[in-house]
Amino acid sequence: MAGHFEATPGGGAAVALDEVEISILRSLAVQLLELIGPGETPADGEDPLAALFAEGPSKPPSDPALARLFPDAYGGPDGPAPEGKSEGKSEEELRELSAEFRRFTENDLRSRKREDALAVVRTLDALSPDGSGAAVLALTAEECRSWLGSLNDLRLTIGTRLDVSDEDEGEDGSLYRLPDSDPRKPMVMAYLWLGALQETLVETLMP
Repeated sequence: MAGHFEATPGGGAAVALDEVEISILRSLAVQLLELIGPGETPADGEDPLAALFAEGPSKPPSDPALARLFPDAYGGPDGPAPEGKSEGKSEEELRELSAEFRRFTENDLRSRKREDALAVVRTLDALSPDGSGAAVLALTAEECRSWLGSLNDLRLTIGTRLDVSDEDEGEDGSLYRLPDSDPRKPMVMAYLWLGALQETLVETLMP
């Protein structure tokens, strides 16, 4: 179990983590929460239901990492154009479609990503490490889905900051050949480790 997730009865998963790993995961999840931003809270006297259905932003975030987490739905650099929706559309029309889609989906998507990151923090805080600081993180099926979403968000964010390409991640890619003196090395190691956690968690959820 050390270093990778294993399936548990009931559709859950478990992984052994040491004190340093717990600290790193919690710190990254908190930083992700800070990046996503706080949730919208209704002002005094405002109808909570109206706030729930309030329109979101129409333009993509200026921060490249946030833009990766919340890509354009139509024709953006990372947003696939749904089949049958973009054929024959001009770039301007695609931008308008993306803006409309974003207005009605981004708030909900932000909320979901925020809840996933909060689930990571809560489950880590609930651990009872032994004398050496190690503990076994046991997740329910629902918590697995939250962790999977948050691990993906963390890798997208870190990958954007590192400007990682598919070639960099290959077995012979540059990420595996960075010298220890490279200031990116700690974050690259975290990126690769998160990828391994994500991969083994996905495997536990496969039928």
